[in-house]
Amino acid sequence: MAVRHFLMVLMVVSIWAFNNVAVKWGLLELPPLFLTWMRFVVVAVVLVPFCRITRAQLPWLLTLAFTFGFMHFSLLFVGMRYTDAGTGAIVVQLGTPIAMLLAMVILKEKLRLVQLIGIAISLSGVAVLSGSPTIPAWWVLCILLCSAFGWAISNMIVKKSPPIKPLTLTGWISFLAVPIVGAASWLTESNQFYALSHAGWRGWFGILYSALASSIVAYTLWYALLKKYNVNLIMPYSLLTPVLAVLMGVFVLGDSMNSFKILGASLVVLGTAIAVINLRNLRMHARFPRLRRR
Repeated sequence: MAVRHFLMVLMVVSIWAFNNVAVKWGLLELPPLFLTWMRFVVVAVVLVPFCRITRAQLPWLLTLAFTFGFMHFSLLFVGMRYTDAGTGAIVVQLGTPIAMLLAMVILKEKLRLVQLIGIAISLSGVAVLSGSPTIPAWWVLCILLCSAFGWAISNMIVKKSPPIKPLTLTGWISFLAVPIVGAASWLTESNQFYALSHAGWRGWFGILYSALASSIVAYTLWYALLKKYNVNLIMPYSLLTPVLAVLMGVFVLGDSMNSFKILGASLVVLGTAIAVINLRNLRMHARFPRLRRR
């Protein structure tokens, strides 16, 4: 990999990791569902005018607006209100092994024994993490697991859906999620616009960073890298996101560290790495790298 592309990968995973810090700042001043709603409004305003969809794509996008927009993002923001940035990032990382299990059950995709072992290790990490004082109640862990489950279901839907360009997918999911998340915020929260009118830089930074940096800039760079390099070479770097999120939470937000959190995070990341990294493909890619396009 060219040095500039390696630095680009590190920048993308750092943007995603710091998004957890930005969200925590936003949650200091705004209700979680309303913060999610504002994020979707900004993304939709920026992307939808430049993205077109077909009638065949619309039902799939509507479904994703619920599973990805509401289940994943809204529940993630709600859960992170009650836990720290690193813990939220670690639990949601389980979306990857959950997606693999769903693919095995629903899509009849075969998993090797080593992948199943990796998934079991990652799940054991959550069991350890549940004992951490950074998760104040069992229902907080359930909310974060439902967020991970929403991400996993969304992956199944994307696999079956007609081809949709990545930024079109991001923009229209945000647009279609606006009424769903808005209704949830209206029913369960209060004084949202009053909070917005009195929000300081942390509230607005949480909105704009989550929408522009994490959703648009990072994903644009990530998809550009996936076009240049083998997926098996790029995807393992995404496992750095929860690790960096934990470190950023400690150094920027002053989050605590404890043995449950360290061991649980290690098991989740290690198990996910075992499950998703195809060492044989990586060796083949090293021996026969993709020819540079001229």
